[in-house]
Amino acid sequence: MNAPDTLSRWSRPGSSRVPFWAYTDPQLYARELEKIFYGPHWCYVGLEVEVPNVGDYRLTWVGERQVILVRDRVAPKDRATDHGIRVVENRCAHRGVRFCQQPHGNARSFVCPYHQWTYKLNGELAGLPFKDGVQAVDAQGQPCVHGGMPADFDVKQHGLTKLRVAVMHGLVFATFSEDAEPLEDYLGPQVLPWLDRIFSGRKLSLLGYNRQRIPGNWKLMMENIKDPYHPGLLHTWFVTFGLWRADQKSRMVMDAHGRHAVMISRRNDGGENKAVTQGVTSFKADMALNDTRLLDVVPEPWWKVDDPSNPGTEIMPSVTMITLFPSLIIQQQVNSLSTRHIVPRGEGEFDFVWTHFGFADDSEEMTRRRLRQANLFGPAGFVSADDGEVIQFSQDGFRQWGGDGETLCELGGTDTQGTEHMVTETLIRSMYAYWRKVMGA
Repeated sequence: MNAPDTLSRWSRPGSSRVPFWAYTDPQLYARELEKIFYGPHWCYVGLEVEVPNVGDYRLTWVGERQVILVRDRVAPKDRATDHGIRVVENRCAHRGVRFCQQPHGNARSFVCPYHQWTYKLNGELAGLPFKDGVQAVDAQGQPCVHGGMPADFDVKQHGLTKLRVAVMHGLVFATFSEDAEPLEDYLGPQVLPWLDRIFSGRKLSLLGYNRQRIPGNWKLMMENIKDPYHPGLLHTWFVTFGLWRADQKSRMVMDAHGRHAVMISRRNDGGENKAVTQGVTSFKADMALNDTRLLDVVPEPWWKVDDPSNPGTEIMPSVTMITLFPSLIIQQQVNSLSTRHIVPRGEGEFDFVWTHFGFADDSEEMTRRRLRQANLFGPAGFVSADDGEVIQFSQDGFRQWGGDGETLCELGGTDTQGTEHMVTETLIRSMYAYWRKVMGA
């Protein structure tokens, strides 16, 4: 059965019941790559601070296509308008070789090891051996040329695949599509203020990486971070120490299309509130820290902002979890900051790359605090290890059923509206409403 035939099986209206085959069908996954990752969407590829100098590069991904994030030379007269960031596909235009093998480095140009085709940092073909053939002598002793490219061969037409690039607040996005709307329009006015709150006017500093491969469909991680229902139930750390649980003041925000979202909350002091902790097995009333510095939370001035939804009212969230469809999560969890990049690896697996960052003007003490709190997250994080495990359990359940089973996403109703609380699955429903449109379900 091909992908369109599969999609036609989603006959139930709305998006509150997601069929299991949406996570397990390989042909559907191939269609997702074309329609979403290689279609008119902006995908995160890295941070500008990862390539600070001319020639600095880092391998990254858009869907399953490996690309190179690189800083190019820019003429002084163009520096006001050209950030110098380029993204090119790591695939030689000659014979398709994945020519760049080092995960990061500095280069004056890119050279394919197979036939020495050489590319500028911006992806243009700079030269190739024997383009004009080799001077020789024929059997009659006359000068001649052996080989060479056809007379109409144009180096300008044989460069690397160049992606469109947009840089916002040091976040780098790229797309293969000429039809993708401008990045600001793609993100939308509902989500942009929450990006501005974290990044605007601040230079980033790179703190480090974690990466893991999770045996589950890529959409499950998008769901996980759009799901305020589970954190106060699954995560002992969240519910016990008040980092995220149902009795906190919270808000769910989404863009006009329902594809991007922000979960916003304010930490409380933890402790027992029987309305939200009674019967919750993850809550450990007697749990204490041997090293209290792990939750040495210090409010930062930029936390306090005018409420985008209620101008003139100030709010001070300690948590914002931003999901930018299809490939990026931006985490502010107390003083810990990171981007999380989703890289699909087939219908049942994805890589998850964490890039932890701070700000260039952070004190040494704040940098240490961010690094300590980062231990809550990442592959072995005291919180995030739970998420990787339950995503695997979910994928196992979908495979086991093998038929037309479906997930139930009806907490808080079946609509796709924003809410002022976290007892809802509305952000998941809104994402699948958008997914159905894009995929033609």
